[in-house]
Amino acid sequence: MGDMVMDDAQVQNWVRAERLALADFLEDLTPGEWATPSLCPGWTIHDVLAHVSTTDTLRETLVAVLRAKGNWNRMNADLATTRAARHTPAELLTELRAFADSTRRAPGAGVLDPLVDIIVHGQDIARPLARPYETPVDRVVPALDYAIASRFYGAEKRFRATRLTATDTDWTYGEGPEDIKAPAIDLLLLATGRPA
Repeated sequence: MGDMVMDDAQVQNWVRAERLALADFLEDLTPGEWATPSLCPGWTIHDVLAHVSTTDTLRETLVAVLRAKGNWNRMNADLATTRAARHTPAELLTELRAFADSTRRAPGAGVLDPLVDIIVHGQDIARPLARPYETPVDRVVPALDYAIASRFYGAEKRFRATRLTATDTDWTYGEGPEDIKAPAIDLLLLATGRPA
């Protein structure tokens, strides 16, 4: 795993940069591209944008969790699809840019959760569109370290018998007999349960 030293302000700067980069990346999508299924099952590109640009209050989030009977994934999907139905992509892009500096996090989320979220959702969008979208590896590695250690993603359990090795930076995890070698961004997608 990485041994990069960072502070909360650095992480927030990366989150801001990633939000603004994603907004720029999405600026010229066609109506058909907005309707493209993302890597998030059941979500279009438009839905993912609605999710990453969300300005829901704590109260709205808690009400949505109750409606989803405690299912966090269902709650996120419900909020994203409802928001996408109410707002055009242009409106959501404006909101994403306005939200770029926000330090607000979901209940129980750590400082690195928003970084993991925005990096991974950038790939959830870009890969189905077959458009290159790169995040600097110095941002990916801390997100990868965090995702591997987080019980939320379950990566430690899934990769118990696996060694993960980044091919684009000095990063490894695990000692298992199976060895997966890939760029750090692909390992981050695997760690968060996506296909890579």
